[in-house]
Amino acid sequence: MEKVWLVMTTFGEEQEAKRVVRELLSEGLIACANLLPRATSLYLWKGELCEDLEVVVLLKTTEEAYPRLQAALVKKHSYEEPEIVAFETVDGSEGYLNFVRKVMKVPE
Repeated sequence: MEKVWLVMTTFGEEQEAKRVVRELLSEGLIACANLLPRATSLYLWKGELCEDLEVVVLLKTTEEAYPRLQAALVKKHSYEEPEIVAFETVDGSEGYLNFVRKVMKVPE
């Protein structure tokens, strides 16, 4: 059975996050997404300590679609080096996981 993955990324602006998520949905690369605005991010970038408000975005996809999703995120993202971290779903509500597979057009 196709594995469901959770992919996390961040954006600097909510409008950009919504635009990209809508594009990913219309391209069939994700089943759904959660946008968590106003996350405070502290990080080191090019030797400097940075602090920014960001939108954390959680994307649900399949293992098969992930490589295309990653490539699309890199292409569409305004960040020089976007955060893209993928987690394989080890367990979850079978109904929800089947929902993701169905949206992604993967046989249950």
